[in-house]
Amino acid sequence: MTTFQRARSEEQREIRRRAILDAAAAMLTEMPVAQVSLNELSRRVGLAKSNVLRYFESREAVLLELLDVALRDWLTEFDTALAGTADPGAPATERADRLAALIASSLARQPVLCDLIGAQAAVLERNVSPQVAAEYKRAALANVGLLVGSVRRQLPELDEPGAFRFVAAAVMLTGAVWTHAQPSPAMLTAYREDPELAALRMDFTSTLREMLEVQLTGLLARTPH
Repeated sequence: MTTFQRARSEEQREIRRRAILDAAAAMLTEMPVAQVSLNELSRRVGLAKSNVLRYFESREAVLLELLDVALRDWLTEFDTALAGTADPGAPATERADRLAALIASSLARQPVLCDLIGAQAAVLERNVSPQVAAEYKRAALANVGLLVGSVRRQLPELDEPGAFRFVAAAVMLTGAVWTHAQPSPAMLTAYREDPELAALRMDFTSTLREMLEVQLTGLLARTPH
């Protein structure tokens, strides 16, 4: 834990903000979003809770900013991976399935990002001011635009509105599937004790891949050529 003196310049304020974000990011590698508390974050960063709130208006504001950072990092990694698998001569359905598989597998390697996406609408957007909400949504739109571009480079048969609908669905499906693929201890016990119930246990990667495949197949069929 680091103890800070009061920030007296913009540079010092930015150092405090970065320390808070770094501490929150470290916590997310140890615990789910639901367990990240402002009290523990304050203790780890070495500031009183009231001082943390000078830099971020709420716990949710901290986590929304981390979500934006995590999504941008993933987009860079994903775009590089996608470029390495490009095969413009393959049939559109094959490229669509490859795209769905790559999105699912790459997101599976980003548990913190998936956990944040799963908490976004129901938790993270609920305790922030209109200003913070608008700033986050503007950043989210920019990220969506980047992913739309990546999707269309892999599937030029998909028009821009179709690619946007796919990306929006992919984000929502990621959050929903991730949440259902992280069963509670009680559910895990039930699955172990009853083989019939175990069939309901959801694998994140395969389930997300299949759902994205269906989305892309439907959108390609509906896109005028």
